[in-house]
Amino acid sequence: MNGRRRAAAGAAASVGVAALGLVGVTGVATAFARAVVTPSRHKPDDVEVLQVGPHRVVLAAGPDTVVPGRYGVWTDEGRGHFRVGDVLSATDEHVVRELLGVDAGVVLPGPARWNQYYYAGDPASALGLAHEDLRVPSPVGDLPCWWVPPAEGAGDGTWAVLVHGRGATREEALRAVGALHPLGVACLVPSYRNDADGPVSPARTYGLGDTEWPDVEAVVQHALDAGARRVVLVGWSMGGAIVLQLLARSPLAPAVSAVVLDGPVVDWGDVLDHQARARGLPVRLGRYGVRLLRHPLARRLVGLEGPLDLRLLDWVTRAGELRLPVLLLHSDADDYVPSGPSRRLAEARPDLVTYVPSAQARHTKEWNVDPAGWERAVADFVRAHG
Repeated sequence: MNGRRRAAAGAAASVGVAALGLVGVTGVATAFARAVVTPSRHKPDDVEVLQVGPHRVVLAAGPDTVVPGRYGVWTDEGRGHFRVGDVLSATDEHVVRELLGVDAGVVLPGPARWNQYYYAGDPASALGLAHEDLRVPSPVGDLPCWWVPPAEGAGDGTWAVLVHGRGATREEALRAVGALHPLGVACLVPSYRNDADGPVSPARTYGLGDTEWPDVEAVVQHALDAGARRVVLVGWSMGGAIVLQLLARSPLAPAVSAVVLDGPVVDWGDVLDHQARARGLPVRLGRYGVRLLRHPLARRLVGLEGPLDLRLLDWVTRAGELRLPVLLLHSDADDYVPSGPSRRLAEARPDLVTYVPSAQARHTKEWNVDPAGWERAVADFVRAHG
């Protein structure tokens, strides 16, 4: 082979290697983006019950089990549930906690799953509050919804719509129902599209707030039709992103008087940079995946119904658009949604945002670490703005 042919062959080989490299990079980026928007139905056990006593339980030490506060633990693949309280003692290997109650099943040593919601069941079984199971029509089908009326003789027409986070269940909101009910606030707790018990969208993927807000809008409309005079929106994690999109895009936004956000996603770009690092991926590769989400053709690789531009969900950049008072609770120890964007949003809009920081709580566990403080902050805010 002469020199010219060898050069041509070498150039072709280089192009081939580069093409294979691009295919590999795109594959990793696509997998990352797909994981972000795909609901996960399987929730593996993540803690180990070592011993059980009359009023205490011994758990293997781990990132969750050593943090102070009140938590729940699911056992027997979700069929059993018990609640734990204060840490009584701890070593590098195990932690002894109060056993506060057994809601279902029998507590036995073995694998289990941590439950930051603390409660399990519905408002009646968990809180002793009467409720109705509703089906609220939405653009994708009927949404299962709990309605907890205010205490008899209480209430001034304020209703709260409580929006759980990505991959969570309505049980996440029970902590807030217990705080709002004594204030005379009626509570609606809906599922939304692609929840485990909600209707499915054609693509069966999350829109990270961009597609779910019409479902919550339908619940707000139900509240107004049922006599609500004003609405307070409460959102955890991705539920916060959903709430903020409703405020920006719904004609019902004027009916909302105030917003409570717990560990919210106010900047998906920051969250996904964090998640890329947590998975050992270069941040630039994660951002490539984010670009795929908004590309008109590449988004099909991810499985989205339409392009998803996360820049429109960045409320640090859009802080000037806020028009309502916001109570924002976020822990600096949040291991899933970093608190930095929440702090920056509060700094950008001190006229509207009341920021309540904390130091120990992991993701959306601010109530768990300090129930009295969380409930006091929420109650004071709702009284002032609800």
